Amino acid sequence: MKRLKTKIFALLCAVFLCMGSGCTVLGTEPVYAGADLHIVTTVFPPYDFARSLTAGNADVCVQQLLQPGTESHTFDPTPADILAVQNCDIFIYTGGESDAWVDTLLSAVDNDSMHILRMMDCTEVVAEETVEGMTHRHDHDHNETCEEDHDHDHAETEDDDHAHEVEYDEHVWTDPDNAALITETILDVLCEADPDNASLYRANGDGYLEQLAALDAYFEEITAGASRDTVVFGDRFPFRYLCDAYGLSYRAAFPGCAAESEPSAATMIYLIEKIRAEDIPVIFTIEMSNGKIASAIAEETGAEILTMHSCHNRIADEAAADVTYLDLMYANAEALKRALQ
Repeated sequence: MKRLKTKIFALLCAVFLCMGSGCTVLGTEPVYAGADLHIVTTVFPPYDFARSLTAGNADVCVQQLLQPGTESHTFDPTPADILAVQNCDIFIYTGGESDAWVDTLLSAVDNDSMHILRMMDCTEVVAEETVEGMTHRHDHDHNETCEEDHDHDHAETEDDDHAHEVEYDEHVWTDPDNAALITETILDVLCEADPDNASLYRANGDGYLEQLAALDAYFEEITAGASRDTVVFGDRFPFRYLCDAYGLSYRAAFPGCAAESEPSAATMIYLIEKIRAEDIPVIFTIEMSNGKIASAIAEETGAEILTMHSCHNRIADEAAADVTYLDLMYANAEALKRALQ
């Protein structure tokens, strides 16, 4: 954290020097120049929600900090990003482990009029859990996998405090109901920041919330008529809220924000045997994954490999096609339908 603070302080100094000398960021005008209302988000879902709510107002700029194809868990803000946050009217971030840098940044930003929205404050959050068979941060030290052990016994010492900090799952938007709650909160902030256009935002909000309700109904239809209720991920698992919302159980190689990329041998054996025992037809991977774990499991079991998209960010092709949150979630619904047949 000390190194991060030093880095951000240095970046801020560079930005303020540029501002003082009248130069522009990276030799071009900032994308928000001339906008009456500038909204900055860290990740894709609130970017998409905000631009849906502000559609029809050409004087609003909605900016996402993560560039297409950027992995959110390894994102580092650039001087241009810091400048964008410094000058924005509304700043929306997740509040989880992947953007822990935000608190340090905001403590150094001098903008009393900025509206700040933390998405994890908009919904009920749950702690990341380690389910049966899953590789977790202690596995490589103890050569074991957990069996539903979010209450895993381990002698606590002062040095172990960090290992026992509760980490809340940040992927709140994967439940359409949560997406609606986040959208409603963004809508309220928009109307407060720009009351002259509140009627437009409210009308857009009514339409978008109807679309989210339809998405929720589709997931309900799929899961209610399914012949099974378990999904298996040969990857990280960022879909806890989705599974909880529709009564699904899951098995996965890692929790949603795990830094690990190599599962233990016990995890691989467990997932392969789980798929064989229950004749599970699909092994999932997630976007921007190399897919190696899922491929190895598929080779042993014959399961079909499908992708579910956490919506954290879009890849370049998705951004070029202007794929939306709703597009990605409907694609997830179709993949889930195939897996639960």
